[in-house]
Amino acid sequence: MLDLASDRAHRLDVSPLTPCSNRAWDCNWTASEGAPGGECYFCRMTRRRPDADDTAAMRELAVTEVSKRRLLIGLADLGLPVTPYWHADGGLAFDLLSSSEGSPVVIGHANGVITIDLAESLAVYRERLKIELGESYRTMLGHFRHEVGHYYQARLLERPGGPMLDECRALFGDERASYSDAIERHYRDGAPTDWHDGFISSYATMHPWEDFAETFAHYQHILLTLNMTANGGLQMLREAQPALPTDVKPRTDYSRADMSEALGDWRWVSHLLNRASHAMGKGDLYPFHIPAPVVDKLDFVHRVVVAARVEEPFLGLAPRPTAPSASFS
Repeated sequence: MLDLASDRAHRLDVSPLTPCSNRAWDCNWTASEGAPGGECYFCRMTRRRPDADDTAAMRELAVTEVSKRRLLIGLADLGLPVTPYWHADGGLAFDLLSSSEGSPVVIGHANGVITIDLAESLAVYRERLKIELGESYRTMLGHFRHEVGHYYQARLLERPGGPMLDECRALFGDERASYSDAIERHYRDGAPTDWHDGFISSYATMHPWEDFAETFAHYQHILLTLNMTANGGLQMLREAQPALPTDVKPRTDYSRADMSEALGDWRWVSHLLNRASHAMGKGDLYPFHIPAPVVDKLDFVHRVVVAARVEEPFLGLAPRPTAPSASFS
């Protein structure tokens, strides 16, 4: 983190950095010299946003952009390539629009564009939908992580000659099945009563695309929370907790490990985090059960992600200087 005044630039290595022009809306990242509109790389990835004079929607945008930045930093931690829309057709872009004023906004993904309803940044609005839909978890970051799963399924798997596509279909189902029929069936009949035996959520039962996206979101939840706890120095020692089979030491990087190792650590770390949440009078932080078929699906996602890892995730972003900072306080 850099201590950077709002009215001056900072020269790091050979690249002069200035505050992102969206600092008034809580962006604390820097823009390189000559960046279009003075925006940082991450803000530029927002293709559409509310009008600047819609102050209520812009407040929602400020909150939502925090989750978007967390998503993108998480993708970088996993080593996943991010190709922005200005570099290639079908590149990643975000349409962040608000339904608060009555205009409907459908959360979804299409050809690299992720659309998010900013109204979901409002806790009351989001909680009402969570109850109406019978969900145990609904967050803005969860929406981003789900929708980017659709992006990576299309980018990494659904291409001619994709070597893992057959295995993907064997695990999740054939994505060529009618999506419109699946939506109608799901909202008419609901999920199968035994969905807990093979899916991470009831929504995952709707269509193979949704099963993959839900699983991909949970992969991020698990790996990136383990990363955070490892960076924080968390260790769970058997001498203090005899129920542990061995000491549990989360890692910042599981790319050289099997998914079973990550899930082994996650079992105990998530249990601890749930108990800590209970101590604050809240519900489970991670309110999910992972059945054996979902373990296989998470293992597949892990192999896809590891195979796709790159050294510089953000295409077109100047290589990071020796100091790993790209933001300021």
